[in-house]
Amino acid sequence: MLIRSRRAVMGLSALGFGSMLLLAGCDFWPPALQAQIEQLHSEAQQAAADKALLQNQLNAANKAKEELQIRVEDLTRVNKEKSAMIANLEHTIAAARERAAKVVKTSVAKPAAKTVAKKPLKSSPKASVKSSAKPTSSKKAKSTQAKRVTP
Repeated sequence: MLIRSRRAVMGLSALGFGSMLLLAGCDFWPPALQAQIEQLHSEAQQAAADKALLQNQLNAANKAKEELQIRVEDLTRVNKEKSAMIANLEHTIAAARERAAKVVKTSVAKPAAKTVAKKPLKSSPKASVKSSAKPTSSKKAKSTQAKRVTP
């Protein structure tokens, strides 16, 4: 029994010593493994720095995008307003042209009736002077136009 108890004590002691080593850990690292660990740590720090830089760039790009989106919306709104103003002005111009055409038609019809009645009343010498002056000036105009065309 003594032998069994010594073996049990020795086994428990070995087990206790082994568990202490497991819990305490081993502070010895091979130099190659330490170099790999340091390299991985530096790469992880570099990746974190790159990530932070990219995150800042992304935030700046998003801010610029929002500002540009606001500007596009403002320009779209202004474009719609200007298009409405242009359409309104075109409508106004068309209406003014129609009114002007009506006025011209009515004014041409009224003076034509009046001039027909007045022409026979006027004296004939004045009419002949006017008619003789017009053909002379038209001949000069035609000759100057012909000279300009020939060169």
